[in-house]
Amino acid sequence: MNNAVNDGVWSGSWVAERLGVGLVGDDALPALLGLALRRNPKRAHLLVSNVLGKHVPQSPAVVYDHGFRLGRRVAELLGGAEAGTAVVLGYAETATGLGHAVADGLGAVPYLHSTRRPVPGIAPAGGFEESHSHATSHLLLPEDPGLLAGDGPLVLVDDEFSTGNTVVNTIRDLHERYPRERYVVVALVDMRSAEDSARLERFAQEIGARVDLVAAASGTVRLPEGVLEKGRELVAHHESAGSGPGEAARAPEGARRPGRVARVDLRWPASLPDGGRHGFTPAHRARLQAALPAMAGRVREALPAGARRVLVLGFEELMYAPLRLARELEQGVDAEVRFSTTTRSPVLAVDDPGYAIRTRLVFPAHDDPADGPGERYAYNVAGAGFDAVVAVVDSVADTPALHAPDGLLARLAAHVPHVLLAVVPSYVPHAPERPLMLPEPLRGPAFSSYAPQEVGWLLQDLSDVTLEAPTEEREEAIQSGGAHYAESLPVEYQPSEQYQELFQAALDASAARLAHAVGVVTETVVTERSPRPVLVSLARAGTPVGILMRRWAQFRHGLELPHYAVSIVRGRGIDANALRWLAAHHDPRDVVFVDGWTGKGAITRELAAAVEEFEAAEGVTGFDPEIAVLADPGSCVRTYGTREDFLIPSACLNSTVSGLISRTVLRADLVGPHDFHGAKFYRELAGADVSVAFLDAVAARFPEVADGVDGAVKELLAADRTPTWAGWRAVERISEEYGIHDVNLVKPGVGETTRVLLRRVPWKILARAGAGADLDHVRLLAEQRGVPVEEVGDLPYTCVGLIHPQYTRGATGADGKAVNV
Repeated sequence: MNNAVNDGVWSGSWVAERLGVGLVGDDALPALLGLALRRNPKRAHLLVSNVLGKHVPQSPAVVYDHGFRLGRRVAELLGGAEAGTAVVLGYAETATGLGHAVADGLGAVPYLHSTRRPVPGIAPAGGFEESHSHATSHLLLPEDPGLLAGDGPLVLVDDEFSTGNTVVNTIRDLHERYPRERYVVVALVDMRSAEDSARLERFAQEIGARVDLVAAASGTVRLPEGVLEKGRELVAHHESAGSGPGEAARAPEGARRPGRVARVDLRWPASLPDGGRHGFTPAHRARLQAALPAMAGRVREALPAGARRVLVLGFEELMYAPLRLARELEQGVDAEVRFSTTTRSPVLAVDDPGYAIRTRLVFPAHDDPADGPGERYAYNVAGAGFDAVVAVVDSVADTPALHAPDGLLARLAAHVPHVLLAVVPSYVPHAPERPLMLPEPLRGPAFSSYAPQEVGWLLQDLSDVTLEAPTEEREEAIQSGGAHYAESLPVEYQPSEQYQELFQAALDASAARLAHAVGVVTETVVTERSPRPVLVSLARAGTPVGILMRRWAQFRHGLELPHYAVSIVRGRGIDANALRWLAAHHDPRDVVFVDGWTGKGAITRELAAAVEEFEAAEGVTGFDPEIAVLADPGSCVRTYGTREDFLIPSACLNSTVSGLISRTVLRADLVGPHDFHGAKFYRELAGADVSVAFLDAVAARFPEVADGVDGAVKELLAADRTPTWAGWRAVERISEEYGIHDVNLVKPGVGETTRVLLRRVPWKILARAGAGADLDHVRLLAEQRGVPVEEVGDLPYTCVGLIHPQYTRGATGADGKAVNV
């Protein structure tokens, strides 16, 4: 019953014959649509979709596939780059499930549907009217206020596109709040007139945006003169005859005993949204996908033995979760599975093969709707031969009214021998556990010796906490307790007078070279990444570089770029609270992460994984995890000033060249889930501080290198800068050749070798044969610590520091914890 064509009869023929209404257009239209009548002052006829899963029970695979294929078409229309930035918006109640399926077909994009259910404490992000509907007010209630704020394409999904008024109302409302350049309208059927199409084109020109349309089929509805009045008379005639030929509000007299009603516990995953009312992210989709087989298995076990025809019945806006459940069930049982949902929409039922709504069940609303009590409906369920119905509702709708003698469950049980009730927990966004307002960045002179405009530290001040220990003791403590290296600090190395002289000589010799690299990397960022980048340096080695890049942008372009320093910890990722702060104050697409140099690329990989995890968990997108560095000797990134391994003097010292700030600290008793990572401000070392002197020495050389930078940038932008990860391969080879068998104990490059000598327990230093003054400070440190320096002929780096593979029992591995060797 209620197929598009039943024994050669189109399910719109009854209305067509009586009112003269017809469908003109694609040959696919009769298979997609039937016709029915409803009491509505604006439109008498109703286009009834055979593939939407709302009024007509249909195979869940067919329902889902229609939406998914539309999503694939949208992806092809937009192309990879634009498709990845899209947001999908579905219309309540009819198209909530369709919109979900379109989002699935489009790819890893977030989804939101409008709702008629206000939620206390959630401020609407928009709203609009549906002009022809019986219930007009649509609310947009995203949990993430920024969900609609991006400028990527907005994909609007409805079941039918009849006049275009609803879409125009939606776009007009949202475009005033969140203007963007492109919209895509998706529908199963496009039934607009030529005049309607022209009106949408004029509207797109008016707002200066592109509006595309994707539909499975198109055509128009032929409406003869006086059809509205004729429709009203026809509806009144059938309603005056009682409940109507197809009415099934009550079981017929003498009918069998009511069916059995039982619950089935789906064990819905905790905190997983039940749908897109407040937003549904790709991470949510993945969690649902993983849980579906077990949930469908529980339904399968609860079905009566021998059931041959099963209906999964969703609830008004709750369409996607029961649809996916039904589709999973369909693949795992021998029975014929169908899917449909209850609805607010009042439609006349006529038990005729040529009419789309053969029967209807009437029952009171059971979710305490905001617009007050009223009737609700389930169509084409009674008399359809179902052995079992699985009614899926959210917990807000699991009320006494649902279980009342005239409620939905009783109505179903009057016509179906077995009724299963599955309740999905209603997802209500809670007040965030983290503070609504994260603290403002720390700035000098209260925190760091840098000027306040040079950098804001997204850190908390732990200056009053004792965290330091001698290097060997610290390594022992890490090893014995499996502690993380970021839970303590090494004692700050105090350079000798001879070492300070070496630093100054190195700075004098390399300042112009550094200035050139600063200019190249900054110009590359401004050209390729963002015209007004937000510099976010990885504390602390990246911070002097971030300040120099900021100074170059000011020198060359008059730009006052924002600059922040954040913490990233190997094995634990980047500070998520810092990313939240950045997302709340800046467009993530403008954020450029900055570091001093690459070694083998461990932090590059760490940052990429951390950003991916953050975006999946938070639903915030746009952060580009590629780091911009001064020097990329490991060939790990595309944005760099040079790929030569040369001495960056800021690597020679610790806090005294980094604004007197320590390495960052992440320890559970000091850093809570709502806190930024911590660091110390060593005010007592002010007498040895050369942080600002270092910056000034390099910035002073900007004018003399400017012309050379321009030429180098042109060459660089035209070159193939694809990372080769040659440094990583070299480290793997060195690890094996020297019998270390752990790449985490091999620290390549001048900067990393210096760190080994300043902070760790070094085993030996490998130096490229013929390396000159760039290694004077390394040789001095090695001599002071009694570490041998071995010259190597074919070393791809200027030098490599090897951490002792046996003595250093606290050497840290990829997870930041001790390595047992």
